[in-house]
Amino acid sequence: MTSVSVPPRAVEANFDGLPGLTHNYAGLSWGNVASGSNARAASNPREAARQGLAKMRRLLELGYVQGILPPHERPHVPTLRRLGFTGTDRHILEQGWKQAPSLMLALLSASPMWTANAATVSPSADTVDGRVHFTPANLSAMLHRSIEHEVTGRILRATFGDDRHFAHHPALPGTEHFGDEGAANHTRLCGDFAGSGFGGAGVEVFVYGRSVLDRAAPKPQQFPARQTLEASQAVARLHGLDPARTVFVQQNPAMIDAGVFHNDVISVGSGDVLFTYENAFVDHDRVLDDLNTRLGGTLKVVQVPQVAVPVADMVRSYLFNSQLLAHPEGGMRLILPVEAQETDSVRALVAGITGPDQPIREAVFMDLRQSMRNGGGPACLRLRVVLTAAEQAAVNPGSLMTPDRLEALERWVDRHYRDRLDVDGLQDPALLGEGRTALDELTGLLGLGSVYDFQRE
Repeated sequence: MTSVSVPPRAVEANFDGLPGLTHNYAGLSWGNVASGSNARAASNPREAARQGLAKMRRLLELGYVQGILPPHERPHVPTLRRLGFTGTDRHILEQGWKQAPSLMLALLSASPMWTANAATVSPSADTVDGRVHFTPANLSAMLHRSIEHEVTGRILRATFGDDRHFAHHPALPGTEHFGDEGAANHTRLCGDFAGSGFGGAGVEVFVYGRSVLDRAAPKPQQFPARQTLEASQAVARLHGLDPARTVFVQQNPAMIDAGVFHNDVISVGSGDVLFTYENAFVDHDRVLDDLNTRLGGTLKVVQVPQVAVPVADMVRSYLFNSQLLAHPEGGMRLILPVEAQETDSVRALVAGITGPDQPIREAVFMDLRQSMRNGGGPACLRLRVVLTAAEQAAVNPGSLMTPDRLEALERWVDRHYRDRLDVDGLQDPALLGEGRTALDELTGLLGLGSVYDFQRE
C-alpha cells in the first residue's frame, strides 16, 4: 500500500505594522501620488494607530491569525551621527533642523508602518530546507526607507526566533543592481488551494520594475522603478525556491508612470485567486497563461478592465492595495479602504464581482484614512506569513493578537501618541524622549527584548 504525503495544515497570518509616534505627511515618496498630494498637511498619529489597531481587531474577529510588528524609533539619531552630526541627542536634532531640514523630515518618517515593504517571506512548503525564510528589504530607492532594514531584521528575528522553523537573511546590498521593496512586489499562489490550502507547495511570483543588466528592457519614463529583477532573483536563491515554481514578471512601465509605484497597487493574489488590473504586466496575457499552467489550470483570474475603472480611479481608490483573505465558506474576502467605496466606478465594480458564486465572495470596507493620505492601504500595512501549527507555536507569543492584548495596545497608544503633528511639532525636541519612553514600554508589552538602537547602547 502506497502512503500519500499530506501537507501540514497551515494558515496565512497577517502581521500588521503599527503606525509610529511620528506619523506625518512629508511627501517623501516620489512616485506615490497620494503621498505627494498630502505633503506638509497636519497628521494625527493617535488616530492613525487607532485605525491600524481597529483593522487588526476586525480581522481577529473574522477568525484570522493576526500579529503585529512594532514601529521604529524616529527621529533616527544614529543615522544623524553617521552623517557627521555630533554632541548630545538634543544638540544633534537642533543642528539637523538648522543645517538639513529635508534630511530631518526623512529621518522622522514613520514609513516602517507599511510592513508589506518590510521583507519578502517564503513559507516552509516552498523552501529547500523546510523553514520559513525572511529577507528584509533594503528599500534603497528612498533615503527615508533605506535606513529601516537593520532594525526590521532585529524585529523579525525577535518575532520569529526559533531557528528550527525560521531562517533569516540580511538585506541585499543597497546598490543599483539590488533595489528590493519586499513583499509589495511578491505574492504566492497555490494550485491545490481547495485541497491542501496554504500548506501545499505554492508558486511564488516576483514582480519587478526594471532590469539593471538587461538594458533593452522597457522602463518607466517619469517615476522610478524601485524593484529590480536582479534583486528578486537573489531573494529566490537565498530562500531556496524551486525554479519550476518561481516566476519573475515585469510590471507595466506605463502603470508605474501612472502612480502604481508597487505591484500591490495594481494586483493582489492569494490561494488560487489573482485580482488584477488589465495590462498590469509586460506581456500581460502570456503572464496569466503561464501562471495558470504552473498552477495546473486552477488559477481564477478576476481582471478589471480600464473601461470599467479608469486608471486614475484605480490609483486614487487603492482598489488593489487590499487584502485578499481566504473566506471560511470558500472563495476569498476582500478588505478594502473606504476610499474604494467612495469612488463610483470602483464601488460599482466591487458590487459586480463579489458574491457567493464568485471567486471573491465578500467585500469589507475599512477606514484607514490616516494611512491612505500617505499612500498606504490595507495591503501596505501587513506582511503575510504562512505558518503551520508548529511554526505558529514557535512565534513570539506577545506578537500575536488577542482581544486583551489589543485593549492593552489601545491604552498604550492613548497614553503616548499625540493627536496632531505638523512641521512645528516635528521640530519639538521632546518628541525623541516621548518616543523612546513609549517604545521601551511597548517592547516589554510585546515581549520582544531590546530591538531598538537606544535600548542597545
